[in-house]
Amino acid sequence: MLPIDLTGKHALVAGVGDDRGFGFAIAKALAECGAKISIATWPPLYKMFKLSLEKGRLDEALTLRDGSKLSFAAIYPFDADYDRFDDVPADVREHRRYKELGDFTIGGLAAALAGEGVDIVVHSLANAPEVKNPLVQTSRAGYLAAVGTSAYSFVSLVQQLGPLMRRGGSFLSLSYLASERVFPGYGGGMSAAKAALESDARVLAYEAARKWGHRVNVVSPGPYASRAAQAIGPVDQMIEYARRASPLQSAVTADEVGATAAFLASPLASGITGTVVYVDKGFSAMGAHVVG
Repeated sequence: MLPIDLTGKHALVAGVGDDRGFGFAIAKALAECGAKISIATWPPLYKMFKLSLEKGRLDEALTLRDGSKLSFAAIYPFDADYDRFDDVPADVREHRRYKELGDFTIGGLAAALAGEGVDIVVHSLANAPEVKNPLVQTSRAGYLAAVGTSAYSFVSLVQQLGPLMRRGGSFLSLSYLASERVFPGYGGGMSAAKAALESDARVLAYEAARKWGHRVNVVSPGPYASRAAQAIGPVDQMIEYARRASPLQSAVTADEVGATAAFLASPLASGITGTVVYVDKGFSAMGAHVVG
């Protein structure tokens, strides 16, 4: 056997705000492999998520295969739009969902982790304020916001957490096939953001390896009905179409994405960096989609 053993490793998963997304599934998979798990949560979801944990509403979702329950070493408030606290506008700082949380920026997250040590960082977040707009109707501000939150935030995480990670660390982000194909409805600059994310990951793989010995990879899952995806549009139709057109005719599950992330974060993938791994039942390999 070649077990995925992450015992003694500390993993940070940024972008966990409920139990439905890929971030939660990845956190759970890393925990199944023995890693200590911390998460970073968007401030508007932070208090609600912590309350759900305290009330036991997520107990079933947190249950691991051996019957134990996933517990988080820390839950950090985190807004990937800001690199330093000085960058945060006054109205955001004073907003009721933010003002009692301290430094929720990428720099604040790095400072909180400075004494903890970290081995694995997962970037499981994206946002585009105009995602429902076709590209030809997307404003400059909306486009740049999509790229800033969804792509540059990964650059900033590597930049600020790379020096804190123990040598041989693993960075991972999540993309989507819209980085290279046209998916009507996935607008607002998000396709460009995912293309930038994948391009940046290749450059970061080189730079982070030469500087700190870290690896950088991307997982590109097929369509999945997360809370964020359902806000975009007819995700159920996309899932059904992909299922019927893929070589393996079944829908992608969050557990499959979590298992792939755990592998890429583990010593078993020590030779893999700068790579986009598709977890989409082969959909991305098809040149002509035979639906049936």
